[in-house]
Amino acid sequence: MEEHPHYHGHRERLRERFSNYGSESFREYELLELLLTYSIPRRDVKEQAKALVSKFNSLSGVLNADMKELCEVEGISENSAILISLCREMAAKYFEDKIYSRDVIAEPGSVYDFARIKLSHLKDEVFMVILLNPKNHVIDFTVLDEGTVDSAIVYPRKIVREVIEKNASSVILVHNHPSGVCNPSNDDIRLTSAVRDAVKPVDVKVLDHIIAGKTGYFSFREKNLL
Repeated sequence: MEEHPHYHGHRERLRERFSNYGSESFREYELLELLLTYSIPRRDVKEQAKALVSKFNSLSGVLNADMKELCEVEGISENSAILISLCREMAAKYFEDKIYSRDVIAEPGSVYDFARIKLSHLKDEVFMVILLNPKNHVIDFTVLDEGTVDSAIVYPRKIVREVIEKNASSVILVHNHPSGVCNPSNDDIRLTSAVRDAVKPVDVKVLDHIIAGKTGYFSFREKNLL
């Protein structure tokens, strides 16, 4: 009788467990372990999965890592790094689709999820504007500026031009803090005020300003700063 390596049965048990019970019964490293079975054949991948979570501190940290960083972990090939990055990009597309055709103020979690997964992995600071119609449904979103690791330079007139071109009724401002710290700086607070003043003459409101970090977000609206 042909004998299978010990990891063969373990892989099958992981897949069967996920098929029957979903992700709730999994630890973070086990989800990664299951994922890696599709890019690393005929090998036990538990140690690689644990090493990824250890290096990047969490599953979110692994998904936020770029491919070069992922490949620095022993046993993680370019194929595995691509697979992990693909999962992040597919999740970003999923949350992007969710924010269309719904009241994003009534369902703010969809915007926060989208902002976090879209921007939190980036090394440079990026400023994005989400444009809304009178029903608070998303018309479009656009990245206006990409700065250094310290700051993104945003000119309020660019936002005014965008809202006029897209006929937006309101906007949500979004930017990331590559440091991972979500608390707003004094510059963030001043910029929010400047944008609010700039769009007021064209009868457009700033509904929120979201700062996306690696593990969470800061909402000006939730903190009553708007």
